[in-house]
Amino acid sequence: MNSSDRKTKAYHVLLMKHKPEALVIGAGPAGSYAALNLAKLGVPTTVFEEHPEIGVPSHCAGHLSIRSLGKMGLYPLPYHIVENEFSKANFYSPTGFRFSVHLKQPVTCTVNRTLFDKFLAEKAEAAGARFLLNTRVKSLILDEGFVRGVRIKEDEETREIFSKTVVDAEGISSRVLRETSLSTLKTSSVVYGVEADAENVRNVEHDAVEVFLGKAYASGFYGWLIPRRDGTAKVGLATTGNPKESFQKLKDKHPVASEQLSTAKITNLSFHPISLGGPISQTYTNGFLAVGDAASQVKPTTGGGVVFGMTCAKIAAEIVYNAIQKNDLSENFLRLYQKRCEEIWSFDVKVMLRIRKTLNTISDKKIEKAMRFCSRIGLDKTLGNIEEIDFQGQTFLKVLKKPAIVAVFAYFVLLYLSANP
Repeated sequence: MNSSDRKTKAYHVLLMKHKPEALVIGAGPAGSYAALNLAKLGVPTTVFEEHPEIGVPSHCAGHLSIRSLGKMGLYPLPYHIVENEFSKANFYSPTGFRFSVHLKQPVTCTVNRTLFDKFLAEKAEAAGARFLLNTRVKSLILDEGFVRGVRIKEDEETREIFSKTVVDAEGISSRVLRETSLSTLKTSSVVYGVEADAENVRNVEHDAVEVFLGKAYASGFYGWLIPRRDGTAKVGLATTGNPKESFQKLKDKHPVASEQLSTAKITNLSFHPISLGGPISQTYTNGFLAVGDAASQVKPTTGGGVVFGMTCAKIAAEIVYNAIQKNDLSENFLRLYQKRCEEIWSFDVKVMLRIRKTLNTISDKKIEKAMRFCSRIGLDKTLGNIEEIDFQGQTFLKVLKKPAIVAVFAYFVLLYLSANP
């Protein structure tokens, strides 16, 4: 028996002796951050992670807002976790036309997702949360309309673990969520992502993220190339079509990406779905809350869910703590979780959903025209002072009074109307 198995066994013994009040399914960023905040509030918490190692396999590029991480007290991160910082973004049309935005200071960073996930889990564990690895939650324990705990699989045996509440951070699969009365994410709004590591990339600015737009290469989303400090890069895309075929086409045929990757060695290819339909309609029921990708708490524009999910996970922890204090785990009380999340994100999500719908309806030819229009009116200079990239609706309101933004807004409205007569 290895050390991980021994630790898991020891924790199972503790579970029998000390009944946890909160169970968290999944040790991704949302799950570990929920556990961290629950533990800080003094709630006995146990996290179940089905994989033997936290952060493995990695499911996203880890491209995060420095400002948002700072607000959560997580930035600066330990140096070895941060792969790079960025103050520039280059957007390419399918023909290779480039529109660049150069910001005054680094606004985003990329993290090693495996190390980042472990960092959050270690913080939660230090605060008092317990983690059980290689432990799969098979099902929920349901009794008289309440979620009372979970059934876990251990050494081919099933055990029942009871608690006052369950926080579901299982990810996009929503397997456990389906056991409740809650609706799952919109499958029609799911795109299919692929990402790989690339060595020996060429002609890449090391402080810039490369973004490849257009249906020709990434229908329903976009492609990306994100350089690391060590000279390697993360490269990938998401699409409504076949991600493997689209990735090969981007690498071989795109006028810019094909040059950047012409001598690259591609390794560690991985695939993952991304939900772009906005949060599920209800994220709570009796004794149960859903957070992160399970609740589709993902930005419809960029597919980023780490900050969104962690923000909601902190709110979930606070509501669970209050519910336990009041001895009221009913959905009538837990609805405060969704109410508080919507107070923070509702407007931004509506704006991002509208942007996503507009982008999905515009042809590649019109995307090219729009990018050239943005370049002609100097939109890059207008966007140079942006600091907030997560709350995109609020950012839009702040810059809307600037003439260039008004012109671009009117232009995209016309494009949208022409594509949807």
